[in-house]
Amino acid sequence: MSKAAKKKPKPKRILILCVDRDDDLGVKAGLKTPILGKKENINAATTLALRDPEEPDANAMFEAVRIYDHLKKEVKEQEEHQIATIAGSELGGVGADRQLVSELTEVLNIFPASDVILVTDGYTDEAVLPLVESRVPVTSVRRIVMRHSKSIEETAALFTRYLKILMENPRYSRILLGLPGILLIILGVLAVFNWLSYAGIAFLIVLGAFLFVRGFGLDKATRNFFKWVREYSPPPYPVQIAGFSAVAGVLLVIIGCYLGWASVTNAVAGLDPYPTNVGQWLTHLPKLSGWFISGSIALIVIGICVLLSGRVIRWFFERDFRLWRTIVVIVVSACFYPMFYEASQIIINPEFSYTGLVITIVIGISLTVASVFAVFLLRRRYVSFFTGKEKEIEEIAEG
Repeated sequence: MSKAAKKKPKPKRILILCVDRDDDLGVKAGLKTPILGKKENINAATTLALRDPEEPDANAMFEAVRIYDHLKKEVKEQEEHQIATIAGSELGGVGADRQLVSELTEVLNIFPASDVILVTDGYTDEAVLPLVESRVPVTSVRRIVMRHSKSIEETAALFTRYLKILMENPRYSRILLGLPGILLIILGVLAVFNWLSYAGIAFLIVLGAFLFVRGFGLDKATRNFFKWVREYSPPPYPVQIAGFSAVAGVLLVIIGCYLGWASVTNAVAGLDPYPTNVGQWLTHLPKLSGWFISGSIALIVIGICVLLSGRVIRWFFERDFRLWRTIVVIVVSACFYPMFYEASQIIINPEFSYTGLVITIVIGISLTVASVFAVFLLRRRYVSFFTGKEKEIEEIAEG
């Protein structure tokens, strides 16, 4: 007979595994897991049953012992049997699963099983079965259900989980707890002053305010505003100066337009006869335009110059070559005031002398040309002051 024929097949190792995922053994009975062996499991199950007779995990352990005895009676030469109980954590979740895997690994190191018969209390099947199957084949699953159905237990667990979310998640607790809390406080205050007859009105006011705030997103807008205030970082000083001058300049322009409109209103009130149709209004339109320009041009020009002056200060501190062009624009804007004012006087009264308009145009052209030459000379003289910035811009443009 050959050596291969004499060699006996390797016996199968069957592990009857009882799982206590929420660690009732440790919490209620103070027992340490894993528990290996028939006698040790009977003692542990008895201790747990004495502490809590309604505990399904104790009955699951007794069922595991029964299955172990049944397999022993029908023992085969090629099979070995062992019984073990492992536990997770009372906190549940990932921590419980990691504890189960750790204890299962410890049991398999002592008894390297080839097959597992899983015994659970029914509710933990979906969570426990994949963990066990990933390490050793599961040939059978025995569920122990005591005095309640699995669906009821799962429904209760699901309800508890959602209730915990509603209690701890601020997104939901503000609605389900905060709003009723405010209503109860208001009812309590009304009861103290014997004003319970106004409870319905108070309820409508609170509910309406809540729906208004949530509907228009005022809570999110307020939260974002406070977040912006908390995280706000002031811009550099040149940017602040430019921003202030921009606001001041726009304000002056708006006031100038208002003064122009006031001049038009006064002029319309003095019209005799008062225009009553579109044709008459069109006849007076040039004069009304002249009154508007006459009353508004001063502050409009000043506002534009103030706005651009802030830009000049910013470009100076930042050594930006746009400083020179902005200075020229300020000079040109200042020259617009006498030109437009003289033109408005001619529009109001066509007999008004146009000599002043011609003189202001000539002076404006002369000042513009002079400012351009002055800026050109100053730019050449102080070119080193802006060299670094110009080189940086050229490098960015080429890149």
